Order: sequence, then structure tokens, then C-alpha cells
Amino acid sequence: MEPFSNFIIKSFKHDGHLHRMWLENWLVPANLLHPDHTAESMMVLVNSHTKISEADGRDWVSKIPVVCFFIPGQWYNIVALLESGGIRYYCNIASPVYCSQDVLTYIDYDLDVILTSNGNKQIVDQHEYERHRINYRYSKIVESKVQAGLDDLIRRIDNKMPPFHDELVWAYYDLWKIR
Repeated sequence: MEPFSNFIIKSFKHDGHLHRMWLENWLVPANLLHPDHTAESMMVLVNSHTKISEADGRDWVSKIPVVCFFIPGQWYNIVALLESGGIRYYCNIASPVYCSQDVLTYIDYDLDVILTSNGNKQIVDQHEYERHRINYRYSKIVESKVQAGLDDLIRRIDNKMPPFHDELVWAYYDLWKIR
């Protein structure tokens, strides 16, 4: 079996300052990806109890396992949180991911969509997006990409398109545990 590779995930804000870093994330090998995920060239990473560094210098350790999905060219990423009551999807509206060696980076545009295990969907942090849109002077192009990303993400959720399939999220986590 091809080994899982360790990656760092770095999230930045539009002005270039570091927002947050996840220091230990394991890339699922391409030969273990579900065909639906391979078809979209998704990068799937798993972490559990990983150290997270905040921009203010504060460090903490995540309490639950997650499976992250990055889809090239998409203005969002998807984090499946494996909670005791089921999977909660936390979706970041963000620039497309950029990969350099063992580091993934993206710009976080504040808007988030949360899909709970019982199917409730909520858009959050609109006020933060509006504040940063003004403070960071987002261009019309960025605003358009953010809106298109949000629209596409909502369509993906509503149509239960990949990666919104709990059984595959659990399968990736189980594969990672036995690596």
C-alpha cells in the first residue's frame, strides 16, 4: 500500500497574514481514493488530535478527527468533523488550494457553510466577510469568485454530490487508522 504523506495546511487572509495552521495532516494515497474523488482530482487529508497554531501565537490540539477535501480550482474546501453524534461538514469559502511540496495553502474568505449530521444547513460569518471585504478592499473579481464558490458549494450540498457521503468519510478515516 502506498504510504500516507504528511502535510501542513496553512490558511491566510486576503492581506497575506497567516490565519491558522494545521501541523499534521495525512494525505490519502491516490490509489485509495474513491473514483468520484479521483474524477475531480480531490486531495483528501485526515487528521486527529493535530496541533493547530493560530495567527495570535496561540496553539491548541484538535479534539476530534477530521477528513478534509480540497478540489482543484474550487473556491471552497470541505472539512468533515467526525463527531460522536455523526459527521458535521464545515465548509470554508476560500481560494483554490495551492500545493508546494508538503504544504497546502489557501486564502480564507470568512464565509462558511455548516451542514449538520441531521441535514440542517447554515451560512455563517456573513458579518466577518462584509467587514473584511471593506477592510481588505476585495476586488469585484474576488467578490464574484466568492459568490460563485458559495453558490457551487450550496448546489453540491443540496444535490448530495461528493464529498458529502458520510460512509466514504468514515472509510477514509478507517484506512488512515490502520495505515
